[in-house]
Amino acid sequence: MKVLGIAGSLRHDSWNRKLLRAAADVLPSDAELEIWDGLKAVPPYDEDDDHDPAPAAIAQMREAIAGADAVLIATPEYNSSIPGQLKNALDWASRPLATNVLRNKPVAIVGASTGVFGAAWAQAELRKVLATTGARVLDDGVSVGRAPEQFDGSGRLVDLDIENSLLAVVEKLVDQARTRERARRRIAVAA
Repeated sequence: MKVLGIAGSLRHDSWNRKLLRAAADVLPSDAELEIWDGLKAVPPYDEDDDHDPAPAAIAQMREAIAGADAVLIATPEYNSSIPGQLKNALDWASRPLATNVLRNKPVAIVGASTGVFGAAWAQAELRKVLATTGARVLDDGVSVGRAPEQFDGSGRLVDLDIENSLLAVVEKLVDQARTRERARRRIAVAA
């Protein structure tokens, strides 16, 4: 079971990248989290450039999403919304709409910020965007407010309640991916 982790921050040592690493620590033993690091290379969306073959960064991103059983996005909050670079990448991933790599893909959203609310507004906006692409977005998420206080010097979560919430979300995400895979197998056998 492969879960693709996408950090919505470009900063290498961001709180959201740390949150993804914390998620990797609590994943079920038969699942692995691969963190995709290509967000910075994604060019601005331009329909004139959206053709086959896709630009290299886009092809790599689409391939990473398509090859994953599920996606876990950790988003910061910029001006009460989704970071522009993350939204831009999702615009690329959502094309073509009917057959895009996010369609029917289980996706969970978590977020960390230095503010009190833990990127809650960005998570809500991201749920709307992802639902529009056809992704199967979990209702549950994790909001890590006051992020500098929530991680120790080695990047591990220090709050057991947050860690348990993260565990519940990743377990639910993996369960959805397993259910999706079983359904695909039944359809393949019946065909």
